[in-house]
Amino acid sequence: MNPDSVPRLLGRATEVLEAEFARLPDYEPDAECAEEAMSRVLDDVAHRLGDNFPYFHPLYAGQMLKPPHPVARAAYALAMKINPNNHARDGGRASSEMEIEAVAGIAAMFGWKSGEFLGHLTSSGTMANLEALWVAGQLSPGKRILGSEQAHYTHSRISSVLKLDFKQVATDNRGRMSLEALEEELRQGSVGTVVVTLGTTAIGAVDPLVEILALRERYGFRIHVDAAYGGYFGLIADDLDDPARQAYLNISRADSIVIDPHKHGLQPYGCGCALFRDPAVGRFYKHDSPYTYFTSSQLHLGEISLECSRAGAAAVALWATQRLLPLERGGAFAEGLSKGRRAALELDRRLREDPRFEGLAAGGPELDIVVWKMRAGAPEAASELAQNTFVACSTRDLHLALVQLPLRWFDPSAMPQRSIGRGEGNGEMVRCLRSVLMKPEHERWLDEIWQRLVAASSETAEA
Repeated sequence: MNPDSVPRLLGRATEVLEAEFARLPDYEPDAECAEEAMSRVLDDVAHRLGDNFPYFHPLYAGQMLKPPHPVARAAYALAMKINPNNHARDGGRASSEMEIEAVAGIAAMFGWKSGEFLGHLTSSGTMANLEALWVAGQLSPGKRILGSEQAHYTHSRISSVLKLDFKQVATDNRGRMSLEALEEELRQGSVGTVVVTLGTTAIGAVDPLVEILALRERYGFRIHVDAAYGGYFGLIADDLDDPARQAYLNISRADSIVIDPHKHGLQPYGCGCALFRDPAVGRFYKHDSPYTYFTSSQLHLGEISLECSRAGAAAVALWATQRLLPLERGGAFAEGLSKGRRAALELDRRLREDPRFEGLAAGGPELDIVVWKMRAGAPEAASELAQNTFVACSTRDLHLALVQLPLRWFDPSAMPQRSIGRGEGNGEMVRCLRSVLMKPEHERWLDEIWQRLVAASSETAEA
Protein backbone atom coordinates (compact mmCIF):
# COMPACT_ATOMS: atom_id res chain seq x y z
CA MET A 1 0.00 0.00 0.00
CA ASN A 2 1.05 3.57 -0.57
CA PRO A 3 1.83 5.65 2.53
CA ASP A 4 -1.35 7.06 4.05
CA SER A 5 -1.41 10.86 4.23
CA VAL A 6 -4.35 11.02 6.63
CA PRO A 7 -2.39 10.57 9.89
CA ARG A 8 -0.13 13.47 8.92
CA LEU A 9 -3.08 15.62 7.91
CA LEU A 10 -4.83 14.89 11.19
CA GLY A 11 -1.82 15.73 13.33
CA ARG A 12 -1.75 19.45 12.56
CA ALA A 13 -5.53 19.78 12.29
CA THR A 14 -6.02 18.14 15.70
CA GLU A 15 -3.67 20.69 17.27
CA VAL A 16 -5.68 23.52 15.70
CA LEU A 17 -8.95 22.06 16.96
CA GLU A 18 -7.60 21.59 20.46
CA ALA A 19 -6.49 25.23 20.48
CA GLU A 20 -10.09 26.26 19.74
CA PHE A 21 -11.11 24.78 23.10
CA ALA A 22 -7.97 25.62 25.07
CA ARG A 23 -9.94 27.94 27.37
CA LEU A 24 -11.67 24.96 28.99
CA PRO A 25 -10.21 23.47 32.19
CA ASP A 26 -8.45 20.12 31.87
CA TYR A 27 -10.34 16.99 32.82
CA GLU A 28 -9.71 13.27 32.98
CA PRO A 29 -12.12 11.10 30.95
CA ASP A 30 -13.63 8.43 33.18
CA ALA A 31 -14.00 5.79 30.48
CA GLU A 32 -10.67 6.08 28.69
CA CYS A 33 -8.49 2.98 28.77
CA ALA A 34 -4.72 2.68 28.78
CA GLU A 35 -3.23 3.69 25.44
CA GLU A 36 -1.26 0.43 25.22
CA ALA A 37 -4.44 -1.61 25.57
CA MET A 38 -6.22 0.48 22.95
CA SER A 39 -3.26 0.06 20.63
CA ARG A 40 -3.43 -3.73 20.94
CA VAL A 41 -7.13 -3.71 20.12
CA LEU A 42 -6.54 -1.49 17.09
CA ASP A 43 -3.85 -3.88 15.89
CA ASP A 44 -6.46 -6.62 16.06
CA VAL A 45 -8.89 -4.40 14.17
CA ALA A 46 -6.32 -3.77 11.44
CA HIS A 47 -5.69 -7.49 11.03
CA ARG A 48 -9.42 -8.18 10.84
CA LEU A 49 -9.87 -5.45 8.23
CA GLY A 50 -7.28 -7.19 6.10
CA ASP A 51 -9.98 -9.76 5.40
CA ASN A 52 -11.45 -7.55 2.69
CA PHE A 53 -11.23 -7.02 -1.02
CA PRO A 54 -8.91 -4.07 -1.78
CA TYR A 55 -11.73 -1.63 -2.49
CA PHE A 56 -9.31 1.31 -2.52
CA HIS A 57 -7.04 -0.17 -5.23
CA PRO A 58 -7.45 0.25 -9.02
CA LEU A 59 -7.45 -3.55 -9.38
CA TYR A 60 -10.77 -3.50 -7.58
CA ALA A 61 -13.07 -2.73 -10.51
CA GLY A 62 -16.20 -4.57 -9.45
CA GLN A 63 -18.94 -2.91 -7.40
CA MET A 64 -19.64 0.79 -6.84
CA LEU A 65 -16.92 1.27 -4.24
CA LYS A 66 -14.68 4.31 -4.36
CA PRO A 67 -12.31 5.33 -1.57
CA PRO A 68 -13.06 8.58 0.25
CA HIS A 69 -10.70 11.41 -0.53
CA PRO A 70 -7.97 11.79 2.14
CA VAL A 71 -9.31 15.21 3.09
CA ALA A 72 -12.77 13.67 3.63
CA ARG A 73 -11.35 10.92 5.83
CA ALA A 74 -9.31 13.40 7.82
CA ALA A 75 -12.18 15.87 8.22
CA TYR A 76 -14.53 13.10 9.31
CA ALA A 77 -12.05 11.81 11.89
CA LEU A 78 -11.38 15.35 13.11
CA ALA A 79 -15.11 15.98 13.57
CA MET A 80 -15.38 12.81 15.64
CA LYS A 81 -13.40 14.59 18.36
CA ILE A 82 -16.66 16.51 18.87
CA ASN A 83 -19.13 13.98 17.38
CA PRO A 84 -21.75 16.55 16.28
CA ASN A 85 -25.37 15.61 15.62
CA ASN A 86 -26.94 17.54 12.76
CA HIS A 87 -30.48 17.12 14.01
CA ALA A 88 -30.58 20.38 15.95
CA ARG A 89 -28.34 23.43 16.10
CA ASP A 90 -27.31 22.83 19.67
CA GLY A 91 -26.06 19.38 18.68
CA GLY A 92 -24.14 20.50 15.62
CA ARG A 93 -23.66 24.24 15.33
CA ALA A 94 -20.72 24.40 12.94
CA SER A 95 -21.54 21.15 11.16
CA SER A 96 -25.12 22.30 10.47
CA GLU A 97 -23.81 25.41 8.72
CA MET A 98 -21.34 23.27 6.79
CA GLU A 99 -24.13 20.93 5.71
CA ILE A 100 -26.25 23.81 4.44
CA GLU A 101 -23.29 25.17 2.47
CA ALA A 102 -22.28 21.78 1.06
CA VAL A 103 -25.84 20.92 0.02
CA ALA A 104 -26.12 24.32 -1.68
CA GLY A 105 -23.02 23.40 -3.67
CA ILE A 106 -24.63 20.17 -4.84
CA ALA A 107 -27.88 21.95 -5.72
CA ALA A 108 -25.95 24.56 -7.70
CA MET A 109 -24.42 21.73 -9.73
CA PHE A 110 -28.01 20.93 -10.79
CA GLY A 111 -28.83 24.58 -11.52
CA TRP A 112 -30.77 25.29 -8.33
CA LYS A 113 -30.03 28.50 -6.39
CA SER A 114 -29.83 28.93 -2.63
CA GLY A 115 -33.16 29.80 -1.10
CA GLU A 116 -35.06 28.36 -4.04
CA PHE A 117 -34.94 24.67 -3.04
CA LEU A 118 -35.14 22.44 0.01
CA GLY A 119 -32.36 19.97 0.69
CA HIS A 120 -30.35 18.11 3.29
CA LEU A 121 -28.02 15.18 3.74
CA THR A 122 -29.22 11.72 4.70
CA SER A 123 -27.54 8.60 5.99
CA SER A 124 -27.87 6.90 2.59
CA GLY A 125 -29.38 7.09 -0.87
CA THR A 126 -32.07 4.73 0.34
CA MET A 127 -33.19 7.24 2.99
CA ALA A 128 -32.99 10.08 0.47
CA ASN A 129 -35.20 8.17 -1.97
CA LEU A 130 -37.57 7.27 0.86
CA GLU A 131 -38.03 10.96 1.66
CA ALA A 132 -38.59 11.83 -2.00
CA LEU A 133 -41.26 9.14 -2.41
CA TRP A 134 -42.81 10.06 0.94
CA VAL A 135 -43.22 13.66 -0.25
CA ALA A 136 -44.57 12.34 -3.56
CA GLY A 137 -47.18 10.33 -1.67
CA GLN A 138 -48.16 13.36 0.40
CA LEU A 139 -48.65 15.47 -2.74
CA SER A 140 -50.47 12.80 -4.75
CA PRO A 141 -52.22 10.50 -2.28
CA GLY A 142 -53.58 7.30 -3.78
CA LYS A 143 -51.68 7.68 -7.04
CA ARG A 144 -49.13 5.23 -8.40
CA ILE A 145 -45.34 5.43 -8.53
CA LEU A 146 -43.64 4.24 -11.73
CA GLY A 147 -40.01 3.27 -12.22
CA SER A 148 -38.21 1.20 -14.81
CA GLU A 149 -37.35 -2.49 -14.48
CA GLN A 150 -33.76 -1.33 -14.04
CA ALA A 151 -34.54 1.24 -11.34
CA HIS A 152 -32.93 0.35 -8.03
CA TYR A 153 -34.95 -2.22 -6.08
CA THR A 154 -35.11 0.24 -3.19
CA HIS A 155 -37.98 2.10 -4.90
CA SER A 156 -40.22 -0.94 -4.88
CA ARG A 157 -39.30 -1.73 -1.29
CA ILE A 158 -39.72 1.86 -0.12
CA SER A 159 -43.10 2.11 -1.84
CA SER A 160 -44.17 -1.00 0.04
CA VAL A 161 -43.07 0.53 3.34
CA LEU A 162 -44.96 3.74 2.53
CA LYS A 163 -48.04 1.82 1.34
CA LEU A 164 -47.70 3.32 -2.15
CA ASP A 165 -48.60 1.44 -5.33
CA PHE A 166 -45.40 0.92 -7.33
CA LYS A 167 -45.27 -0.46 -10.88
CA GLN A 168 -42.23 -1.40 -12.96
CA VAL A 169 -42.03 -0.17 -16.54
CA ALA A 170 -40.24 -2.14 -19.26
CA THR A 171 -36.88 -1.00 -20.61
CA ASP A 172 -35.36 -0.90 -24.06
CA ASN A 173 -32.25 -2.84 -25.10
CA ARG A 174 -29.98 -0.24 -23.45
CA GLY A 175 -31.63 -0.56 -20.06
CA ARG A 176 -33.46 2.77 -20.38
CA MET A 177 -37.11 3.22 -19.51
CA SER A 178 -39.30 2.49 -22.53
CA LEU A 179 -41.27 5.59 -23.48
CA GLU A 180 -43.96 3.48 -25.14
CA ALA A 181 -44.44 1.35 -22.03
CA LEU A 182 -44.41 4.47 -19.83
CA GLU A 183 -47.09 6.24 -21.88
CA GLU A 184 -49.26 3.14 -21.79
CA GLU A 185 -49.25 3.39 -17.99
CA LEU A 186 -49.79 7.16 -18.05
CA ARG A 187 -52.91 6.83 -20.19
CA GLN A 188 -54.59 5.11 -17.26
CA GLY A 189 -54.57 8.46 -15.44
CA SER A 190 -53.51 7.16 -12.03
CA VAL A 191 -49.79 8.04 -11.95
CA GLY A 192 -48.53 10.55 -9.41
CA THR A 193 -44.75 10.21 -9.78
CA VAL A 194 -42.29 8.76 -12.29
CA VAL A 195 -38.85 7.77 -11.01
CA VAL A 196 -36.24 8.62 -13.65
CA THR A 197 -32.87 6.95 -13.11
CA LEU A 198 -29.72 8.73 -14.27
CA GLY A 199 -27.20 5.94 -13.92
CA THR A 200 -28.77 2.54 -13.25
CA THR A 201 -26.96 0.20 -10.89
CA ALA A 202 -26.53 -2.60 -13.40
CA ILE A 203 -25.09 -0.79 -16.42
CA GLY A 204 -25.19 2.95 -15.73
CA ALA A 205 -28.09 3.53 -18.13
CA VAL A 206 -29.58 7.03 -18.32
CA ASP A 207 -33.36 7.21 -18.67
CA PRO A 208 -34.71 9.59 -21.38
CA LEU A 209 -35.47 12.52 -19.09
CA VAL A 210 -36.18 15.06 -21.85
CA GLU A 211 -38.89 12.90 -23.40
CA ILE A 212 -40.35 12.11 -19.98
CA LEU A 213 -40.51 15.84 -19.24
CA ALA A 214 -42.54 16.25 -22.42
CA LEU A 215 -44.90 13.52 -21.22
CA ARG A 216 -45.27 15.38 -17.93
CA GLU A 217 -46.68 18.35 -19.84
CA ARG A 218 -49.38 16.10 -21.31
CA TYR A 219 -50.24 13.89 -18.36
CA GLY A 220 -49.30 15.86 -15.25
CA PHE A 221 -47.13 13.95 -12.78
CA ARG A 222 -44.10 14.54 -10.61
CA ILE A 223 -40.63 13.55 -11.77
CA HIS A 224 -38.22 12.21 -9.19
CA VAL A 225 -34.67 11.79 -10.51
CA ASP A 226 -32.71 9.05 -8.82
CA ALA A 227 -29.17 10.19 -9.59
CA ALA A 228 -27.68 8.38 -6.60
CA TYR A 229 -24.96 6.92 -8.82
CA GLY A 230 -24.78 9.18 -11.85
CA GLY A 231 -25.60 12.61 -10.46
CA TYR A 232 -22.12 14.09 -10.69
CA PHE A 233 -21.81 13.31 -14.41
CA GLY A 234 -23.58 16.57 -15.19
CA LEU A 235 -20.16 18.16 -14.62
CA ILE A 236 -18.85 16.36 -17.72
CA ALA A 237 -22.06 16.33 -19.75
CA ASP A 238 -20.14 17.36 -22.88
CA ASP A 239 -18.17 14.09 -22.66
CA LEU A 240 -21.36 12.00 -22.84
CA ASP A 241 -23.37 10.80 -25.82
CA ASP A 242 -26.19 13.15 -26.76
CA PRO A 243 -29.14 11.34 -25.08
CA ALA A 244 -27.34 11.31 -21.73
CA ARG A 245 -26.03 14.83 -22.25
CA GLN A 246 -29.54 16.16 -22.81
CA ALA A 247 -30.80 14.41 -19.69
CA TYR A 248 -28.19 16.12 -17.53
CA LEU A 249 -28.76 19.50 -19.17
CA ASN A 250 -32.44 19.28 -18.17
CA ILE A 251 -32.13 17.80 -14.69
CA SER A 252 -33.02 21.15 -13.08
CA ARG A 253 -36.59 20.67 -14.32
CA ALA A 254 -37.14 17.64 -12.07
CA ASP A 255 -39.29 17.96 -8.96
CA SER A 256 -36.83 16.13 -6.71
CA ILE A 257 -33.32 14.73 -7.02
CA VAL A 258 -31.31 12.24 -5.01
CA ILE A 259 -27.54 11.92 -5.19
CA ASP A 260 -25.06 9.88 -3.15
CA PRO A 261 -21.86 11.76 -2.28
CA HIS A 262 -20.54 8.47 -0.88
CA LYS A 263 -20.24 7.22 -4.45
CA HIS A 264 -18.58 9.60 -6.92
CA GLY A 265 -18.55 12.39 -4.33
CA LEU A 266 -15.49 10.90 -2.58
CA GLN A 267 -17.23 10.57 0.79
CA PRO A 268 -17.28 7.87 3.47
CA TYR A 269 -20.45 5.82 3.90
CA GLY A 270 -23.10 6.90 4.55
CA CYS A 271 -23.80 10.19 2.90
CA GLY A 272 -26.85 10.70 0.72
CA CYS A 273 -28.58 13.91 -0.30
CA ALA A 274 -32.25 14.71 -0.97
CA LEU A 275 -33.22 17.84 -2.91
CA PHE A 276 -36.66 19.29 -3.68
CA ARG A 277 -37.23 22.01 -6.27
CA ASP A 278 -40.15 23.50 -4.33
CA PRO A 279 -39.10 24.49 -0.79
CA ALA A 280 -42.77 24.55 0.22
CA VAL A 281 -42.67 20.76 0.61
CA GLY A 282 -40.99 21.52 3.93
CA ARG A 283 -44.49 21.81 5.38
CA PHE A 284 -44.79 18.01 5.35
CA TYR A 285 -41.81 17.73 7.70
CA LYS A 286 -43.18 20.19 10.25
CA HIS A 287 -43.39 18.77 13.74
CA ASP A 288 -43.19 19.93 17.34
CA SER A 289 -40.42 18.95 19.71
CA PRO A 290 -40.61 19.99 23.35
CA TYR A 291 -36.84 19.89 23.88
CA THR A 292 -34.93 20.24 20.60
CA TYR A 293 -35.45 23.43 18.63
CA PHE A 294 -35.31 26.28 21.13
CA THR A 295 -31.62 27.17 21.16
CA SER A 296 -31.58 28.98 17.82
CA SER A 297 -33.97 30.93 15.63
CA GLN A 298 -32.20 29.55 12.56
CA LEU A 299 -33.54 26.56 10.66
CA HIS A 300 -32.75 23.25 12.32
CA LEU A 301 -32.00 20.50 9.81
CA GLY A 302 -34.10 18.12 11.87
CA GLU A 303 -37.10 20.24 10.90
CA ILE A 304 -36.71 19.29 7.22
CA SER A 305 -35.59 15.68 7.58
CA LEU A 306 -37.32 12.45 8.49
CA GLU A 307 -34.20 11.23 10.26
CA CYS A 308 -33.46 12.55 13.72
CA SER A 309 -29.86 11.90 14.76
CA ARG A 310 -27.54 12.29 11.77
CA ALA A 311 -23.75 12.28 11.71
CA GLY A 312 -22.50 15.86 11.59
CA ALA A 313 -19.11 14.42 10.69
CA ALA A 314 -20.53 13.44 7.28
CA ALA A 315 -21.37 17.08 6.58
CA VAL A 316 -17.91 18.19 7.73
CA ALA A 317 -16.22 15.70 5.41
CA LEU A 318 -18.38 16.73 2.44
CA TRP A 319 -17.81 20.43 3.08
CA ALA A 320 -14.04 19.93 3.27
CA THR A 321 -13.98 17.92 0.04
CA GLN A 322 -16.00 20.49 -1.88
CA ARG A 323 -13.84 23.26 -0.46
CA LEU A 324 -10.76 21.49 -1.83
CA LEU A 325 -12.38 20.23 -5.04
CA PRO A 326 -15.23 22.55 -6.08
CA LEU A 327 -18.08 21.04 -8.08
CA GLU A 328 -17.39 22.90 -11.30
CA ARG A 329 -16.93 22.00 -14.92
CA GLY A 330 -13.32 21.77 -15.99
CA GLY A 331 -12.05 21.41 -12.41
CA ALA A 332 -10.02 18.64 -10.80
CA PHE A 333 -13.13 16.90 -9.48
CA ALA A 334 -14.71 16.81 -12.94
CA GLU A 335 -11.47 15.56 -14.48
CA GLY A 336 -11.59 12.57 -12.12
CA LEU A 337 -14.98 11.65 -13.58
CA SER A 338 -13.63 12.09 -17.11
CA LYS A 339 -10.78 9.68 -16.42
CA GLY A 340 -13.16 6.95 -15.32
CA ARG A 341 -15.38 7.61 -18.32
CA ARG A 342 -12.43 7.34 -20.71
CA ALA A 343 -11.30 4.11 -19.05
CA ALA A 344 -14.79 2.64 -19.50
CA LEU A 345 -14.91 3.56 -23.18
CA GLU A 346 -11.48 2.05 -23.78
CA LEU A 347 -12.30 -1.18 -21.97
CA ASP A 348 -15.53 -1.48 -23.96
CA ARG A 349 -13.59 -0.94 -27.20
CA ARG A 350 -11.11 -3.70 -26.38
CA LEU A 351 -13.87 -6.10 -25.38
CA ARG A 352 -15.70 -5.59 -28.67
CA GLU A 353 -12.54 -6.29 -30.66
CA ASP A 354 -11.85 -9.56 -28.82
CA PRO A 355 -13.80 -12.59 -30.13
CA ARG A 356 -14.13 -14.02 -26.61
CA PHE A 357 -16.43 -11.21 -25.45
CA GLU A 358 -19.70 -9.59 -26.48
CA GLY A 359 -20.68 -6.03 -25.60
CA LEU A 360 -24.19 -4.63 -25.48
CA ALA A 361 -25.69 -4.76 -28.97
CA ALA A 362 -27.12 -1.24 -28.73
CA GLY A 363 -23.82 0.45 -27.87
CA GLY A 364 -21.18 1.15 -25.26
CA PRO A 365 -21.39 2.56 -21.74
CA GLU A 366 -23.27 5.77 -21.06
CA LEU A 367 -21.28 6.56 -17.92
CA ASP A 368 -18.39 4.52 -16.46
CA ILE A 369 -19.90 1.04 -16.05
CA VAL A 370 -18.98 -1.66 -18.57
CA VAL A 371 -20.83 -4.96 -18.96
CA TRP A 372 -20.05 -7.83 -21.27
CA LYS A 373 -21.16 -11.34 -22.05
CA MET A 374 -18.79 -14.24 -22.58
CA ARG A 375 -19.12 -15.63 -26.09
CA ALA A 376 -20.46 -19.18 -25.95
CA GLY A 377 -23.03 -21.27 -27.75
CA ALA A 378 -25.87 -21.24 -25.23
CA PRO A 379 -26.80 -18.73 -22.48
CA GLU A 380 -26.15 -21.39 -19.83
CA ALA A 381 -22.62 -21.93 -21.17
CA ALA A 382 -21.99 -18.17 -21.32
CA SER A 383 -23.18 -17.82 -17.72
CA GLU A 384 -20.91 -20.60 -16.52
CA LEU A 385 -17.95 -19.13 -18.41
CA ALA A 386 -18.60 -15.73 -16.83
CA GLN A 387 -18.66 -17.28 -13.36
CA ASN A 388 -15.40 -19.13 -13.98
CA THR A 389 -13.72 -16.03 -15.42
CA PHE A 390 -14.85 -14.01 -12.42
CA VAL A 391 -13.14 -16.51 -10.10
CA ALA A 392 -10.01 -16.72 -12.28
CA CYS A 393 -9.71 -12.92 -12.25
CA SER A 394 -9.91 -12.83 -8.44
CA THR A 395 -6.99 -15.27 -8.17
CA ARG A 396 -5.02 -12.63 -10.09
CA ASP A 397 -6.16 -9.87 -7.70
CA LEU A 398 -8.45 -8.41 -10.34
CA HIS A 399 -11.87 -7.99 -8.78
CA LEU A 400 -14.84 -7.68 -11.13
CA ALA A 401 -18.56 -8.19 -10.52
CA LEU A 402 -21.28 -10.45 -11.89
CA VAL A 403 -24.68 -9.30 -13.09
CA GLN A 404 -27.77 -10.97 -14.55
CA LEU A 405 -28.90 -9.19 -17.73
CA PRO A 406 -31.52 -9.90 -20.42
CA LEU A 407 -30.11 -11.96 -23.27
CA ARG A 408 -31.92 -9.69 -25.73
CA TRP A 409 -29.59 -6.83 -24.77
CA PHE A 410 -26.81 -8.74 -26.49
CA ASP A 411 -28.89 -10.56 -29.10
CA PRO A 412 -31.99 -8.53 -30.09
CA SER A 413 -33.40 -11.62 -31.84
CA ALA A 414 -33.76 -13.32 -28.45
CA MET A 415 -37.33 -12.16 -27.87
CA PRO A 416 -38.77 -12.55 -24.35
CA GLN A 417 -40.45 -15.90 -23.89
CA ARG A 418 -40.65 -16.17 -20.13
CA SER A 419 -40.14 -13.96 -17.10
CA ILE A 420 -36.96 -14.43 -15.10
CA GLY A 421 -35.85 -11.94 -12.50
CA ARG A 422 -37.42 -8.51 -12.11
CA GLY A 423 -40.05 -7.10 -14.40
CA GLU A 424 -42.32 -8.72 -16.95
CA GLY A 425 -40.42 -8.25 -20.21
CA ASN A 426 -36.86 -9.27 -19.49
CA GLY A 427 -37.09 -12.69 -21.11
CA GLU A 428 -34.18 -15.08 -20.80
CA MET A 429 -31.35 -13.85 -18.58
CA VAL A 430 -27.63 -14.45 -18.88
CA ARG A 431 -24.89 -13.97 -16.30
CA CYS A 432 -22.38 -11.34 -17.40
CA LEU A 433 -19.26 -9.65 -16.14
CA ARG A 434 -19.40 -6.07 -14.96
CA SER A 435 -16.76 -3.49 -14.20
CA VAL A 436 -17.32 -0.14 -12.49
CA LEU A 437 -14.39 2.09 -13.49
CA MET A 438 -15.13 4.92 -11.08
CA LYS A 439 -11.62 5.54 -9.77
CA PRO A 440 -9.53 8.14 -11.65
CA GLU A 441 -6.60 5.71 -11.44
CA HIS A 442 -8.47 3.21 -13.59
CA GLU A 443 -7.41 5.06 -16.73
CA ARG A 444 -3.71 4.53 -15.96
CA TRP A 445 -4.29 0.96 -14.80
CA LEU A 446 -6.37 -0.18 -17.74
CA ASP A 447 -3.51 -2.02 -19.48
CA GLU A 448 -2.85 -4.00 -16.30
CA ILE A 449 -6.55 -4.72 -15.84
CA TRP A 450 -6.81 -5.88 -19.44
CA GLN A 451 -3.79 -8.17 -19.21
CA ARG A 452 -5.19 -9.89 -16.12
CA LEU A 453 -8.63 -10.24 -17.68
CA VAL A 454 -7.19 -11.77 -20.84
CA ALA A 455 -5.06 -14.21 -18.84
CA ALA A 456 -8.07 -15.25 -16.73
CA SER A 457 -10.24 -15.67 -19.84
CA SER A 458 -7.59 -17.83 -21.51
CA GLU A 459 -7.39 -20.03 -18.43
CA THR A 460 -11.15 -20.60 -18.28
CA ALA A 461 -11.39 -21.24 -22.04
CA GLU A 462 -8.77 -23.99 -21.75
CA ALA A 463 -10.35 -25.62 -18.69
